[in-house]
Amino acid sequence: MFYSQGYAGGAAARRYAAVHSGSRTEGATPHGLVKILFDELLLAMDAAALAERNGDRTKVSDKQARAMSILFALESSLDFEKGGDVATGLAQIYREARRLLLTGAQERSTEPVERARAIVGEIAEAWDQIG
Repeated sequence: MFYSQGYAGGAAARRYAAVHSGSRTEGATPHGLVKILFDELLLAMDAAALAERNGDRTKVSDKQARAMSILFALESSLDFEKGGDVATGLAQIYREARRLLLTGAQERSTEPVERARAIVGEIAEAWDQIG
């Protein structure tokens, strides 16, 4: 978080983020909703890596759980009938990103998380370009 004012500041920042995220989803197109998921996923991965570097295991766990749930949401939203090989490829990428996140948690290392972030970042960038 960008606030370092202890619990009260952190709680306020979380409330603001929830309101901000909620307002972004209202009226968003399906493409826009997936973009929001990518944005939130990248933020969670960045925060997990930063927390790991700072030795904040609680925050690492929280941010990795958030990233994992977003990866599951992205995978579950794939349409394998219409998407064919592209959907299959994306599912494999999301599974690899989850595997890397788990490896990072087990090894207490940022390197696998940063690799997962790079993989997902490429997809997010491509998603932005087609929007």
